[in-house]
Amino acid sequence: MEDKQYIGLEISRVHNLLRRNFTQSGVDCEPEGMTGKYGWIIGYLVEHLDEDIYQKDIESVFSLRRSTVSNMLKLMERKGYVDRLPVDNDARLKKLVPTQKALDIHRRMVEELQKREQLLRQNITAEELDTFFAVLQKLRRNMGEEP
Repeated sequence: MEDKQYIGLEISRVHNLLRRNFTQSGVDCEPEGMTGKYGWIIGYLVEHLDEDIYQKDIESVFSLRRSTVSNMLKLMERKGYVDRLPVDNDARLKKLVPTQKALDIHRRMVEELQKREQLLRQNITAEELDTFFAVLQKLRRNMGEEP
């Protein structure tokens, strides 16, 4: 096999390392099997408490399919991380609101994420980070995500 570099393989490797590293921290394992995707959704909801957030927003922000988000939100609601509240002007829409349980978990996860981000950014210049994020944006666009 040729010794080539493949973007997808490298992204997969880094993803696995990130997940393994975060799992070892113990934060994403507690409570009740909290996973990274749920943590990101909770984080998004907490950071946008002053806005009305709906399922379609989660789909768009995280580039996830409707069925995936629907299943995730059902489980998050069952486990007490999120409430779906009816909207006055449209009975079909349900506003997503994090529960107190989610707020508590979010606080712990942010502390751990800040440590992880600091670890990831060490020995990388601001210019290299700018290039990295620009390339990631192009990769998402190449994969069909709108800018």
